[in-house]
Parts: sequence; C-alpha cells; structure tokens
Amino acid sequence: MTHTYQLTGMTCGGCENKVKNNLLVLPNVTAVEVSKDTSSAIISMDKHIGLDTLQQALGGAESKYQITANNHNELAEETKSWVATYKPILLIFGYVTAISLLVSWQDSTINLMTFMRIFMAGFFLTFSFFKMLNLKAFAESYAMYDIVAKRFSAWGYIYAFIELGLGLSFALNLSPIFVNWVTLIVMTVSILGVLESVLNKKKIQCACLGAIFNLPMSTVTIVEDAIMIAMSAAMLILM
Repeated sequence: MTHTYQLTGMTCGGCENKVKNNLLVLPNVTAVEVSKDTSSAIISMDKHIGLDTLQQALGGAESKYQITANNHNELAEETKSWVATYKPILLIFGYVTAISLLVSWQDSTINLMTFMRIFMAGFFLTFSFFKMLNLKAFAESYAMYDIVAKRFSAWGYIYAFIELGLGLSFALNLSPIFVNWVTLIVMTVSILGVLESVLNKKKIQCACLGAIFNLPMSTVTIVEDAIMIAMSAAMLILM
C-alpha cells in the first residue's frame, strides 16, 4: 500500500535525505519519496504503519519534522491493518464460538455450562494443533516471554501437551472440577508473562498459534488468556 502524507519542517536537500533515510529504516517500509517544495512524503509499505510510529522515526513529537495524514482515513487503515494481522485468531474464535453455540442450544436456549465446555475444548484443541506443527519452534518462542519457560526450557514442550490434554478432557467432560482447576492455574501463570511483555512494550512474537503465524504480542493475547481464566473460574463457581 502507498499513502501520501503532509510532512512539514524540511527546508533543504539535507532535510529531505534525513527524513527519507529515517523512514526507510522502519520495518515494512519499502519506498519513500519526500519533497520540501510540496511538504509531502509518499510512503509505500507492506502493511499499514501508524502515524505515531512514523513520527517517532522522525524524532518524536518535539522534532521539527511533523507528519500528518490528510489524504486517507488513518483510523480506517489502522482497523484494516489490525484485522489483517489478527485474522487467524479472529477466525478461530469465530468458528469455535459458532460450534459452541450450536452444540449448547437446548430447549430453545443456550446451556451456559455446555457452551463454555465446548468453547474451551475447541480453543485448546485448535491452539495445541498449531503448536504441534512445529513443537521446537513453539517452545523456543514461548521461552522468550513465559515466566516458567524462561527458567525451565522443557516447559514449552510440556505446555503444548497440557493444552491437548485439556482440550480432550473438556470435549469428553472428564473430571470437570480437576480439569478446570488445572486450566485456571496454568492460564493464570501463562498470562503473567504476557502481561509483562505487553506492559514493557516488548516487540516479540506471540506463540499462541505456535510458529506458523507471525502474530505480535499484544492486548489480544491478554484477552485470549483472560477469557479462558474467566470461563474456568465461572465453571468452578457454577459447579
């Protein structure tokens, strides 16, 4: 994609070169054309880059170079980029939710316990499947942020099989109290490393879908883990 931005502060050829070079080093930027005469920058990128990131590359908010978007809807582009980035997770949640609703529909109403059990089964089975496709790569990625895997490298391998076991247990409704307690504990420990990474703004790959998809660590990962924690706690309370 290519966008044209208004870029003020350039007064000479040296300014143009500096701005161009600073923007070209950004990941996903493929080409940059700038002009002090028209106070503009034409930027080509593999995927949308937010204005804040572009401004930081130019020296931050206090820089004499200020970039603005007047020729496109920045919010719409960011939303489109977000959806494209997290499309695999959104599709998985959509499919799992739809199947859970169909299975839990009883006597013209939704059986909440059945819905949560089937949702958790689908969630764990699907996510463990993607981890199993390249177990070694998952374990290595997981060790970059998980508080247990950082200290015990084998935990990444064990975790993938725990997810598989939880998925099968929820699907077969085996020992629901024990399984929900295991889920609550495992997912609570897991979310701690995610929270640390997101709060510290670490730019690392999320290993939730193994090494198959290059998904960035973000609040989406927190929500994903939080849903499983909330459902397991709710099931324990309802039991």
